[in-house]
Amino acid sequence: MKSLLDNLNFPEDLKKINENDTKKLSKEIREFLIDSVSKTGGHLSSNLGVVEMTLSLFKAFDFNKDKIVWDVGHQSYVYKILTGRKDDFENLRQFNGMSGFPKRNESKYDYFDTGHSSTSISAALGIARARDLKNEKYNVIAVIGDGALTGGMALEALNDVGFRKTKMVIILNDNQMSISLNVGGLSRYLNRLRTEPRYNKLKTNINTSLSSSELGKNLVDKMNKVKDSIKQLIVPSMFFENMGLKYIGPIDGHDIKAMTEVFTRVKEIDGPVIIHTVTRKGKGYALAEQSPSKYHGIAPFDLESGEVEVSSNTTYSKAFGNSLIDIAQKDKNVVAITAAMPDGTGLKGFSSKFPKRFFDVGIAEQHAVTLAAGMASNGLKPVFAVYSTFLQRGFDQVMHDVCLQNLPVVFAIDRAGIVGDDGETHQGIMDIGYLSIIPNITIVAPKCIEEVEILLKWAFERNAPVALRYSRGTDIINNMTAIKQIEYGTWETISEGNKVCIIASGKMVQHAILAKELLKNKNINPKIINATFIKPIDKKVLQKLKEEGYNILTVEDNVLCGGLGEAILKYLNDIDYKGNIKLLGYEDTFVPQGSVEILYKEYKIDPQSISEAVIKLYN
Repeated sequence: MKSLLDNLNFPEDLKKINENDTKKLSKEIREFLIDSVSKTGGHLSSNLGVVEMTLSLFKAFDFNKDKIVWDVGHQSYVYKILTGRKDDFENLRQFNGMSGFPKRNESKYDYFDTGHSSTSISAALGIARARDLKNEKYNVIAVIGDGALTGGMALEALNDVGFRKTKMVIILNDNQMSISLNVGGLSRYLNRLRTEPRYNKLKTNINTSLSSSELGKNLVDKMNKVKDSIKQLIVPSMFFENMGLKYIGPIDGHDIKAMTEVFTRVKEIDGPVIIHTVTRKGKGYALAEQSPSKYHGIAPFDLESGEVEVSSNTTYSKAFGNSLIDIAQKDKNVVAITAAMPDGTGLKGFSSKFPKRFFDVGIAEQHAVTLAAGMASNGLKPVFAVYSTFLQRGFDQVMHDVCLQNLPVVFAIDRAGIVGDDGETHQGIMDIGYLSIIPNITIVAPKCIEEVEILLKWAFERNAPVALRYSRGTDIINNMTAIKQIEYGTWETISEGNKVCIIASGKMVQHAILAKELLKNKNINPKIINATFIKPIDKKVLQKLKEEGYNILTVEDNVLCGGLGEAILKYLNDIDYKGNIKLLGYEDTFVPQGSVEILYKEYKIDPQSISEAVIKLYN
């Protein structure tokens, strides 16, 4: 049988296909997604849940002129298929391949780059206001999930759009709740009535006529009060209505006919509209429906079993979670905070063991930081476990609410450094730079997994802000010897050598050790130092390296701007260092997607590149 997916000319032909063919196409898209993502990895369950909704959007809107912003964008795979990028899925999230998120430089149909949560309404509102100021005519749509709506930025945008009544469509994709009782005859009737152009025109005309006299104004006021009282009883989200948005829903997010009808009608409404759709994550793949979180973002997996090949080695995240449980068992003041990432940050075990001392605040990093500050100010010992790329969303709170008051908050910064396939928006390569400029904070990094617990215990004893940064995944070298004793601001000598000293932090210490192995047959023997403390730096060690005449090579999994190398270089300049120094890290750039190994090589911080840099300093 002929495949619709292979023979349709997207997106032009979508409006022409009938209801039966649309259902067939939905099935084909799901089959394609499951097969494709099983080979490359990616975000599966969220995309399986929006197949019908995305098809309905294309039937109702014209994305050659209408503009859409996908919140986070991890659920835009179907949109990519329907805008002619199906053949690019074999390179999804690969180096130089198609992104797993919308990218303006990838397609004319991607109108705004996304990757972090809760930004879509603000961005779409900006596009809509630019449209209005330029006297242009097109529709603007923001698609946002119920999880992303917990972000403060989304609520700020709703407040703005409701106040100024800018014309735009917001689709709330609710994939966490079952369809409520409101999805029935009454709800469908109300939705049809409230989106009917003749109804809206009649309502406007009646209000205008009545408001022309004092008697009429009083009558309108009384009618509105009665109407609002009834609404409070039968409409599920007066919250949106009270903010100034017309609310429609909830509607079945897998009913193409109903969604297409609603999407088509709301184009005629002159003002902001929020459409509440209810979808099922993982729909069409039983394993993803049963465990949507597991298949939210997944590595390549076996289609039959759904299983991913997992390393038996402990990861940094698991080591953190296990260590925190051990520490919390001995100290009742230890509490843990996450921003909707309990699994990814290794806190799932802690949340089961200490449910009253675990706080998942949703996608609200700013709130999480200041919540931790408040707890610390009242005698608790909070740790905020957060990905490096997401902590930057709470920068002001780290500075203003934690560090300015010198409060003892521990930031467990997961995914520090390159994370790989998610690309620019998720690489954790900025945290040293944006944290090191803040007074009172100490930044430390374990060189191996075994040091996570040692440094975490030390951080809780510090009684001041501490950032503990560690990589994604596991160690490269097994059975590394952990540091025996931690003394504030001091570095560890890993191995002695001559002429050149490599100063590395975190997992880059392991790269330095491997680089030294590569140099053995060249009769080159660099000294290796582990910069356990990234801030403050060990000035005594640097002074000694100057006196002993070493050339210096710094290696960090971070941008060079504001990084460890720059801090070292500044101090060496202050003490009139005359040797040669080379900084390895990421230049002033955003690092694209690709495997960690490829990116290390591309940016010259892999063992081979480090060894080549040593040779140049050695001669």
